[in-house]
Amino acid sequence: MKRVSQVTVRKRLVTVFLFALVFFIIMCIRLGYVQFVIGNMLADKAEELWSRDIPLEPERGKILDRNGEVLAENVSAPSVVVVPRQIPNPQETAEKLASVLNMSVEKAYENVTKQASVHRIHPEGRKLSEEQVTKIQELNMPGVYIAEDSKRHYPHGSYLSHVLGFTGIDNQGLAGMELYYDEKLKGQKGSLSFFSDAKGKKLTDMAEYYNPPTDGLNLRLTIDERVQTIIERELNLAESKYNPDGALAIAMDPDTGEILAMSSRPTFHPSNYREVSAEVYNRNLPVWSTYEPGSTFKIITLAASLEEGIVDLEEDEFYDKGSIEVGGAHLRCWRKGGHGQQSYLEVVQNSCNPGFVTLGEKLGKNKLFSYIDKFGFGEKTGIDLHGEGKGILFDLENVGPVELATTAFGQGVSVTPIQQVSAVAAAVNGGYLYQPYIAKELVNPVSGEVVEETEPTLKSRVISSETSKQIRYALESVVAKGTGRGAYVEGYRVGGKTGTAQKVGEDGQYMDNNHIVSFIGFAPADDPELVVYLAIDNPKNTVQFGGVVAAPIVGTIMEDSLRALGVEERKDGLDKEYQWPDQPTVEVPNLVGLSTKEIQQYLTNLQIEAVGDGEYIIEQSPKPGTKVVQGSKVRILLGKNNE
Repeated sequence: MKRVSQVTVRKRLVTVFLFALVFFIIMCIRLGYVQFVIGNMLADKAEELWSRDIPLEPERGKILDRNGEVLAENVSAPSVVVVPRQIPNPQETAEKLASVLNMSVEKAYENVTKQASVHRIHPEGRKLSEEQVTKIQELNMPGVYIAEDSKRHYPHGSYLSHVLGFTGIDNQGLAGMELYYDEKLKGQKGSLSFFSDAKGKKLTDMAEYYNPPTDGLNLRLTIDERVQTIIERELNLAESKYNPDGALAIAMDPDTGEILAMSSRPTFHPSNYREVSAEVYNRNLPVWSTYEPGSTFKIITLAASLEEGIVDLEEDEFYDKGSIEVGGAHLRCWRKGGHGQQSYLEVVQNSCNPGFVTLGEKLGKNKLFSYIDKFGFGEKTGIDLHGEGKGILFDLENVGPVELATTAFGQGVSVTPIQQVSAVAAAVNGGYLYQPYIAKELVNPVSGEVVEETEPTLKSRVISSETSKQIRYALESVVAKGTGRGAYVEGYRVGGKTGTAQKVGEDGQYMDNNHIVSFIGFAPADDPELVVYLAIDNPKNTVQFGGVVAAPIVGTIMEDSLRALGVEERKDGLDKEYQWPDQPTVEVPNLVGLSTKEIQQYLTNLQIEAVGDGEYIIEQSPKPGTKVVQGSKVRILLGKNNE
């Protein structure tokens, strides 16, 4: 037997020691890596295995009008959450839940036996009523929890629906402002966490952890609830009276681009959007629809002509024989036989197509289309709403004499209502084209601090202030003396332009007796604070002219809106020229202090409605000096003395 030398033993010991040392070093490095590098991650994973999270939904931000009126808010609508491993008797629990949630026992059983740590019953367990929540709490079922949740509520119903849009079952924005500003409105989820063992049983000796949700920001709009209410009312009346294929209205502040009101018909209730066709809720007509504008587009031709100095409204004249020949085509005036000899101011007042054709010819296609581009047609305005259209213009190389002529009076081109409002606002505000917008500011719901604010965006200067002044004067005369007399408002200076556009059928031909009638107005005419555009698509049982159908509606919207906005009445505007069947107005006299025997001589053209006892008048309505239509009622309050 060989003896192992001491040297060999020593070498073996050193080798073992070295291996042990290397192993120790590796273990130290590994332990250090686990402890200091990935320790937190592993601890989090371990905690995930023990913990169960009940989700807590954030409060979605409210949508408000410019004055703080609530347009969209939240109401409590809790949800049912189950922890399957904590349910000792799934069949019994399923039967109880099924009776409360109006679902089958089979489906309830599938939910309470899910292979998941936490499961939300969907959709039957979502957006519960107060009665359902109470029943579930009274049943006191292990493993069944009520998670705080909410649903969207629109207190004004269908009011402003296309602008506001709507949310889905998870409170996610699906349309309108709800979708456009969803990231700002929705907030961040929170949770209520507890710990459980491997079998899912709750560990009572470990504290629960509450991670609060972060509520979404409130969104304040440029919309003025007072103006919006007036427009909604008038569209409802127009829909009832004319049974149109559609209708829309927009109100804008011309000095900023802020949208004060916007609505369209047909409409829908945001909470019940599933009950209507997608064609209704997906089409916000003021920004989506494109159609031939008709005579409202003449404002752009007028602006270009005045800016280029090719016409003097008072001095230059035009003879209208009823039609004009261009490139072999006869383009007719709306008035059979024409308007005869006119100044160009009267051409504007009478909305004379042949007269505007001559302006287009004097401008030439390059000049006219350059102004059309300047005023923003052919491109999106950039309004903060999805689905905006661009309109359709002729390619310049395809514009011949006929295309130039028809474009000059608003036929053959296609524009959107929001483009028209923005362009006309620029024409009357001194020449400044602003980007329209609806979101005014985002506000912290707790502190009230403004987090983000939208400033007016000036896109370009399109015409001079002098040209804008001439346009305002011409369009005020349209309302006082021309086709827009239906929009005249006593006490306010209103300017505007009518529009009557034929619709194109599926065969590419213009349809008979099927028009979009419109009116765009602004006031006060010398310093506009409000621009209103209204269009009615194919009104029934009436003469389809913008001056007959649309102008009176805009006049009513203007009168009520200006009063609501606190714009003072004035008497320095152009007087209205009355034509049959218009009824001239009369001024209400001052009756306060008179006796009942004395008033008859003052009210030959008015009616009296008296209340109270006595022989002297102590109050009256309307106020003295107010102009009203002949035959209107004056309400008086009687008292026993005239003091």
